[in-house]
Amino acid sequence: MNWRERIAFDPAVLTGKPVIRGTRLGVDFVVGLLGGGWTEQDIQRNYPGVTHEDIAACLQYATEILQSERVYPVAIA
Repeated sequence: MNWRERIAFDPAVLTGKPVIRGTRLGVDFVVGLLGGGWTEQDIQRNYPGVTHEDIAACLQYATEILQSERVYPVAIA
């Protein structure tokens, strides 16, 4: 699956932050729920219409963004 099929960017929705297509649920929000201990079933129970594929797309998007991040060492005096 390609996250681009499920994640949308629209300046009119959450100021353009990545969201699950057709919702106002931000990728960062979904990843934060998972990081906070929510299960996929918890998310689906609280947000009907969110699918396993939507949640997987959020994680794939986050992975791709983090993999593209560049870290530069800073000299400590």
